[in-house]
Amino acid sequence: MDPIQKWHITLTAVTVAASIGCIGSVAVSSVGRNPGAATKILVQSILAIAFCEALVFYVIFLVK
Repeated sequence: MDPIQKWHITLTAVTVAASIGCIGSVAVSSVGRNPGAATKILVQSILAIAFCEALVFYVIFLVK
């Protein structure tokens, strides 16, 4: 594997980790502002985190 390809995978993994942290942070603050919507916020944040995690696998399989 080319070093440039490894760089792309690493950059994607770091970006996805930061994105998951941001999604979680925003979800927690949203529940704090509106506790009645906790279930809806939880569902949306889980979906967003799952899509973010999928990006790493897309990059790994596309780089090969």
